[in-house]
Amino acid sequence: MDMISDFDLTGSNTMGLKSFARRAVIVDDPTILPALARESAASGLPLYFLGGGSNVVLRERLEAIVALMRIGGRKVARQTDTHSIVTAGAGENWHDFVAWTIAEDMPGLENLAGIPGTVGAAPIQNIGAYGAQLSDFFLSLEAYDLQGGVVRTFDAQDCRFGYRQSHFKTEPGRHVILSVTLALPRAWRPKRDYAGLDQLPEQISAREVLDHVVALRASKLPDWRVLGNAGSFFHNPVVSAEKAAEIAGAPRYPQPDGTMKLSAGWLIEQCGLKGFRLGPAGTYDRHALVLVNHGGATRTDIAALAAHIREKVRDRFDVELVQEPIEL
Repeated sequence: MDMISDFDLTGSNTMGLKSFARRAVIVDDPTILPALARESAASGLPLYFLGGGSNVVLRERLEAIVALMRIGGRKVARQTDTHSIVTAGAGENWHDFVAWTIAEDMPGLENLAGIPGTVGAAPIQNIGAYGAQLSDFFLSLEAYDLQGGVVRTFDAQDCRFGYRQSHFKTEPGRHVILSVTLALPRAWRPKRDYAGLDQLPEQISAREVLDHVVALRASKLPDWRVLGNAGSFFHNPVVSAEKAAEIAGAPRYPQPDGTMKLSAGWLIEQCGLKGFRLGPAGTYDRHALVLVNHGGATRTDIAALAAHIREKVRDRFDVELVQEPIEL
């Protein structure tokens, strides 16, 4: 293993937060993982894995070993009568993987186009957008168990997927996802039953849907390479139907258990916080749910802004917002 001391992570997180890791290592071969776990134990330094850095808020100094996930590869594992079975390495760029499936005439993931991050991070968060989520297509994944020292296969039931939730968030730091296998339907129909896609024609190609989704995201979300951000910063809160009825005008989405999902962005905007700025951190002027780094922000700045937003929403609506990005 080639360890790098005092590694600059500022360019390795999409919020562009100033951050240095005491030690870092590139993981492009899963066979180094046992030695990496032993090194973490021997040094007393925690071991953190970082993919695209699109769902993290990093402190200025990480007294840790940061493993940068770069395991690549993508392939068609097999074809069945109903599905194309595709596998990708955990370090593959998610959007590039989606675009590859479309180019190879295996549609299904187009509504999830444009989401930053890596394939390996996608199941952890059960990423979703425009009426689709990863679990809709999930078949299995391979993960290295840092405690047991073995590679395990997880099916959908093992992963315990929920709204932006999975088993890997309830047991953080134990498993390192190595590859993900998805089942893409051969009998494809565009999914257009979501705001922004509902005006698309019935006869449309998957490539056209992908392009439309990417354009929609660009119209609402800043390019992290230009204006640092981690996408949606808070989960859309799920509340009782009675509570939702108390909030006049709030967009609401019925859930199977009778609860209602509210728009966190709408709640924040109603508090007058769209385009709000607190020092070098602020909310995006086109989408209040996105916290942005105007330049030179640190985790302390982001935390202060997030706390201010949660307080304002709590005071006005008696609704608690839950942060989506993980803090390291």
